[in-house]
Amino acid sequence: MSSMNELRKKISRFPRVKLANLPTPLHEVPRFSKALDGPRIFIKRDDLTGLAFGGNKTRMFEFLLAKAKKEGADTIIGGAGVQSNYCRQLTAACNALGLEVHIVLRRIRGASDNEIQGNLLLDLIAGAHVHVIDANEEAQRKAIFALAEELKSRGKNPFVTRMAAQEDLIPDVIAYVDCFCELQEQCDALHIQPTYLYLASYDSTQAGFEVGRVALDNQVKIRGIAPGVWGTPPKELIARYANQVARAIGLSCEFSADGVYNTTAYVGKGYGIPTPASMQMLKLMARTEGLYLDPVYTSKAMSAVSDHIKKGEIRRDDTIVFLHTGGTPALFAYVQELDPEELNEFLAFDDR
Repeated sequence: MSSMNELRKKISRFPRVKLANLPTPLHEVPRFSKALDGPRIFIKRDDLTGLAFGGNKTRMFEFLLAKAKKEGADTIIGGAGVQSNYCRQLTAACNALGLEVHIVLRRIRGASDNEIQGNLLLDLIAGAHVHVIDANEEAQRKAIFALAEELKSRGKNPFVTRMAAQEDLIPDVIAYVDCFCELQEQCDALHIQPTYLYLASYDSTQAGFEVGRVALDNQVKIRGIAPGVWGTPPKELIARYANQVARAIGLSCEFSADGVYNTTAYVGKGYGIPTPASMQMLKLMARTEGLYLDPVYTSKAMSAVSDHIKKGEIRRDDTIVFLHTGGTPALFAYVQELDPEELNEFLAFDDR
């Protein structure tokens, strides 16, 4: 166990650049909670980190791109799905730091991903070199490294980010150890002791929170909700990356997959494909609090909160903190999934 000051000193040893507006707000959503017949719910607004419409990745890039610059990189290569929040924030972060950026995006929703909308539109406005391909994740990874070799032949010094290079996610995880410190200070200021901390995560974001929780001996129960299903189970990745960071900052604790709560029960048909329950939560949050969740991550995680309330796993006297990891620009590319017929019930045109 470390004190807050000790933990922050450990974090400060890692190179960092300023990109995010921190701390992000923490506030209660009482009308939403009442609609769910639930306990007190607070939202940690990492959708308001500031850069390129915000999101959790901006925190990570403060550490990751500092590492890239320290290694002499002049070009950054990333990749994910076409509507990637990661790549949207990566592009903006690189622009802010004067780095060239290339992103290799794979189609997830077929022809729908050809529409220049949402995150893809923002990537292009920001001048990213965008390569859209039909590929599985392994083929995409090969394409990223092939691009890196091509850029090297042109005299560039490229740095490959995650998706292709996932063995060491220490910068990403450290960012959310730091966020946990920030969150605990805010909870203390509000005089609340959360029972549960919910978030959409498959690896690094939750790993950082797990390290912060143990380091500060916080008793909150972390509930990770996976947005998709990939090769290695999320519990294993979270434990692996948490252990990497614990060793890197000199903590003696050990994390195991069995000690991590992360469920794939709310994925539905797959990553990037909303579920009926997630769309219900997205609309309910907007209609009770004026706050927008995203269609890929946070709405699925909130559908888990709703389900756990209905099942009695969350009690009325509990207190929940929900991490809003961002992603709202993707909404504009999901009109069909949001049920246009239902939306049109609120719409009237005056043709006079």
